[in-house]
This record gives sequence, structure tokens and C-alpha cells, in this order.
Amino acid sequence: MPAMSKTVALLMGGWSPEREVSLSSGRECAKALADHGYRVKPIDVARDLPGLLRALDPRPDVIFNALHGVGGEDGTLQAVFEMLRIPYTHSGVLASALAMHKPTAKTLFRAAGLPLAEDVVARPEDLLACDPMPAPFVIKPTNQGSTVGVRIVRIGDNAWREEVVAWDFGPEILVERFIPGRELTVAIMGDRALGVCEIIPRSSNFYDYTAKYSPGGSDHLVPAPVPPVIYQQALDIGRRAHIALGCRGVSRADLRYDDTPDGDGRLYLLEINTQPGMTPTSLVPDIARHAGFGFDELVVWMVENAACD
Repeated sequence: MPAMSKTVALLMGGWSPEREVSLSSGRECAKALADHGYRVKPIDVARDLPGLLRALDPRPDVIFNALHGVGGEDGTLQAVFEMLRIPYTHSGVLASALAMHKPTAKTLFRAAGLPLAEDVVARPEDLLACDPMPAPFVIKPTNQGSTVGVRIVRIGDNAWREEVVAWDFGPEILVERFIPGRELTVAIMGDRALGVCEIIPRSSNFYDYTAKYSPGGSDHLVPAPVPPVIYQQALDIGRRAHIALGCRGVSRADLRYDDTPDGDGRLYLLEINTQPGMTPTSLVPDIARHAGFGFDELVVWMVENAACD
């Protein structure tokens, strides 16, 4: 079906802490699709299933899912799309749910032989009783994106327990050994790893929410200036992580590369993001451009490769 005759329902917003990021992604993607002749129907999604079903009537040809975080990225709305049998972008129900719950994803990554940092899942009250492992370590929610709720706990830092007391991200906390070194990310498009980007935050010591979404918050080095063997290993880890969870469409794998003087020189997979950001400061569009895919071309590819599981 030619683009001029396709109606695309573009879902954005949602009710997760990543709502504003989703709205930004949605606006950029809507413009790209409209510029290429698609009939685009933007839908600001609320936690209202009857309202969503009304907004999807008349039935679109494709759903472009620009939602991020809980609800839109964890398999919840993907199940609705499956019931309606409307093709949609990004990963399906199971892959989305697996990727969003970080401890479950890590279990599958470990079974696939992918390199991971040591981790433990603990309740907030457990962490208040004793340190889960020697510092430095990282605490993060089990089911959020965009580094929401993430904190690096360094040696001598005792203030982190105040955040645990006020923890508002569910009954469990994922604790991981902190991997020093460099922040890398790999974009996957279909069954191909497009490239590796190094991220250098400008105003913080790690790639936090501000560094991700503020203009000038970080520098993106594409291709990542790492040794060729490390670059190829990163591509392989990203592609294997995508396959291990059964992802489809576009995803992004986040890694750390410990090249510190006392480090082990290894790569570590942190997580895979099944709905990576598509904002003006996002990583996947930068990597895709270097691989020869402009922003509009990438968005059109996502629509043309939309599917149901």
C-alpha cells in the first residue's frame, strides 16, 4: 500500500515518568511521516482504554508506538494492538515485557552468554539494613527507563539511603556493581546492528535524564572511538541481546566499556531498550545517520516494517 493511502495512528504521551520524552519523540516522528505522504493521526494516550479504542476508530492501517516507559513500552498496550490485529512498530508483547523488567531480561541475557555486571534484587527494607555489595554500586528501578530513579552509590556515600526510604518505583530495587569507564550504545534495526556510539555527558558524572534530553547535555561520538575489536564486540552483543529477548523493529542496547587503568578491558551489557527515544537529542537517529539512514528514512522503515506477533 503506498504511503499516500496509509493512515498511521501515532501514539505518544502516556502516563509514565517519561511522558514528556514521548511527546517529543511523537512530534518528530509525526512530522517525518506527514512529510512523506502518510495520513498521521496523533493520539495523546491517557490511562483510559475506552478512550484509546475510540481514538483508534476508524481503524488505522498502522500504529506508530512512540510511547516510553510503563504502559506503552512494557507489553501492556502491545497486547491491545494484538487483540485489535493492527500492525504496530517496535517489539511485541513478550519482548517488550521481558526488556522492561530488568532482572528478567538479565536472566535471559545471562543464559545467552552475554557479559553482565554482578547484580542483586532487594527490597528497600533490606537495603536499609545493610549494604547489598561493596561500593561503588548502582541502584535502579526494576521497570523504568531513561535512567529514572538511577543513582550511583560511591565509597563514603551514605545519603543514598534517603532515596531508598522515599522509594516510589515498586517493591524491589535492582542493585548492580558499578562498571567504570565509558558509556556505549548500539542501535539495532531489524536483524542488523547499525553502529556504536560513545556518550560523554557534559554536566554530570553519568548519562542521566538531564544529559539525555537537555540540548547540549551530552556529546555523541559516532562511530565510538574504541579499538576495532571492541567495536565489533559491542555490535555483536547488541545484536545478540536483541535476539535473546525476541525483539523486532528498532531497539538500542546500552553497554559499559571498562578501559580504566585498573580495569579489565571488557564490555558489559546493561539493558536493551525496545522503544528508544526519537527526539532531536536521541542516540538511535545519530547512529542511523552514520549508517546511511536519515531520520525520515528510519521512521518510514519502522512504519513499513510494523507487524503483529
